Amino acid sequence: MPAPQEDLDPKAAAAPQGSAEAPDAPATPSADVPEQPGEDLAALLAEAQAKVAEYHDQLLRAHAEVENVRRRAQDDVAKARKFGTESFAESLIPVRDSLEAALALEDQTAEDWQKGVESTLRQINNAFERNQMREIAPQPGEAFDPHRHQAISNVPSEHPQGSVAQMLQKGYLIADRVLRPALVMVSAGQS
Repeated sequence: MPAPQEDLDPKAAAAPQGSAEAPDAPATPSADVPEQPGEDLAALLAEAQAKVAEYHDQLLRAHAEVENVRRRAQDDVAKARKFGTESFAESLIPVRDSLEAALALEDQTAEDWQKGVESTLRQINNAFERNQMREIAPQPGEAFDPHRHQAISNVPSEHPQGSVAQMLQKGYLIADRVLRPALVMVSAGQS
């Protein structure tokens, strides 16, 4: 029996074996991408190593700077703790001098003592003012503030319930921070 004849495409028969359509064909180098010889690779490696060394140096410098900033901040905090009261202490020195001078004087009248105490109180008030220290002195009838007042007891009074009935001791603020709350009696209302 004769073998069946295959239909041959004239174009397919004319195509050479090593054409671009063939899957086995080796790729030809492109004219746009030059081949890099071994010397270029060594230059690229040296350049990359130089950049790594530069980045490592920058990292070490940044780390050293962070450590310096941290150390300076710790020193500043330590100095603030140690010398934070310096301004207030400087304000109190004249007060002490006045008290010592008053005690050193003999044969003073009651009027002299009173004038000396008033003068010393003015010096203390000035020291408080310079160092942002203020009084907390709630008046009867004023609303009770648990952040600034400390209640000792509830007492019947003519003031509304929950307000200050009587102040027993002044409190003090430094800037906006409570140093000592005012001691108060709180109104329980009228009985």
